[in-house]
Amino acid sequence: MKGLVKQAVNEALRACAASGQLAGADVPDFVVEVPNRVEHGDFAVNVAMLLARAERKAPRQIAELLAQQLRCREDLWLSVEVAGPGFINLRLQPQLWFGVLETIHCQQQDYGRATIGAGQRVQVEFVSANPTGPLHIGHGRGAATGDAVAAVLQEAGYSVQREYYINDAGNQMDTLGRSILLRYRQQRGEALDFPTDCYQGDYIVELAEQLFQEEGARLLQLPEVDAIHYCARWGGDIIRAGIDADLQDFGVHFDNWYSEQSLYDRELVAEGIEALRQAGHVYEQEGALWLRTTSYGDDKDRVLVRSNGATTYFASDVAYHREKYQRGFNRVIDVWGADHHGYVPRMKAVLQALGRDPQDLHIILVQLVNLLRAGQQVAMSTRAGTFVTLREVLDEVGRDACRFFFLMRRGDSQLDFDLELAKQQSNDNPVFYVQYAHARICSIKRNAAEAGLVLEGMPDCTVLRLEEELALARLLERYPEVICTAAQHYEPHRLTFYVQELAAAFHSYYNQQRILVEDEAISRARLYLAEAVRQVLANGLRVLGVAAPQKM
Repeated sequence: MKGLVKQAVNEALRACAASGQLAGADVPDFVVEVPNRVEHGDFAVNVAMLLARAERKAPRQIAELLAQQLRCREDLWLSVEVAGPGFINLRLQPQLWFGVLETIHCQQQDYGRATIGAGQRVQVEFVSANPTGPLHIGHGRGAATGDAVAAVLQEAGYSVQREYYINDAGNQMDTLGRSILLRYRQQRGEALDFPTDCYQGDYIVELAEQLFQEEGARLLQLPEVDAIHYCARWGGDIIRAGIDADLQDFGVHFDNWYSEQSLYDRELVAEGIEALRQAGHVYEQEGALWLRTTSYGDDKDRVLVRSNGATTYFASDVAYHREKYQRGFNRVIDVWGADHHGYVPRMKAVLQALGRDPQDLHIILVQLVNLLRAGQQVAMSTRAGTFVTLREVLDEVGRDACRFFFLMRRGDSQLDFDLELAKQQSNDNPVFYVQYAHARICSIKRNAAEAGLVLEGMPDCTVLRLEEELALARLLERYPEVICTAAQHYEPHRLTFYVQELAAAFHSYYNQQRILVEDEAISRARLYLAEAVRQVLANGLRVLGVAAPQKM
């Protein structure tokens, strides 16, 4: 509808120029927006204020000239009014809104899909938890966010790859191996103090028990460094398989699992450092090799190679992101925990040092989840072993509630996850409320079919005259814009808000009006409207990775 409004306003501008009422200055990129207050109309246009200087006329004078031309199109406008300093408020003929119903019925699951991302390759890297323990609910929020961002980008026409970066190189893997080995030795009856800097969770004990059953005492015959290495690799593989299984059950599927260790095996870390050296961005100081990130806005320079010759995690990040763009991605999106906010400037600096636009990397920071159980916040610490796993929450509340709750807020905002609310089958539970709207319409369709009422083609929608019906049509027309906006801003919570708003509007309508009435023409039109609502709810829930049940 915004496109229709823009076209009509441009035609009015050309008519005013042709008649000499306006000079015909170049038309600026004016805004068509939905007013905050319904009484101000369906749309407001600011073009008159933007033309005032070039036309050397008061904005209201320009707006009045345009309004006069617009009013000639009685087929389009119910009203055209000039307001404030020069806004043009437009109210469409009601039946124009109901044209969206035919579009939805024709396009069905394709309604809302766009082409704004056509030809653009985007990689979304998310979760990427260390393979040193099971996923906790903070990882779950990152998983839901990354997956939904990827889905909404795909819906907008982008070619998207989902990637998991496996941190399988470095000290955390040695710590895992040492933790398992010590618990393994305890299985042999050794009395030893378990260090506080090792992983404390019960899963380490369970891994050690499994390892002892498989290997007996064999590992005790190995040099300690070899035993630690074996435990790290063996334990890491099992944990990663568990992570993959949890994510599969959560509805998250990765196109690629990328090993950090492979960067070293293929000498890509050394190549990345050399590329920065050749570009003149590195220097040596006190035996260490530094990247001059302060040249690009970072608060201090960063170490690539320590004085002992060991490369840093930052060096791996440089190589990894350099290689991403070598694979041909136009845009890279990283979903990180909020505790990594300090890494953003340095990674933006890396892109500039590599000769790329820093806007080619977008980083989404995801806050941890406050899990509430019996009104009390559950403390989480991976090393202390007191965290609540994603698997536990999945088993308790289910995939749909888990994903929907994680996507109800911006990723960088605080989120309280109320387990009891997520399990309720009531209108207080947001995901139940949305899914029930879909199931309710399915029930109406079944009842209509039993009564012999089956939709065939577009009915006469001129019988839809209630304000609630018009409001539903307006909401349905907005859906493609919601998808595009969510994709452009990497904000899938916009879609979560939208399906809640649409479900609320339908429930309100249903509670006030019967869909199937004695008048068959009205029944057909209302059923046609309800089916359009159902289709859009199903489309939105699909993008969010949430089921659209037919019965509840």
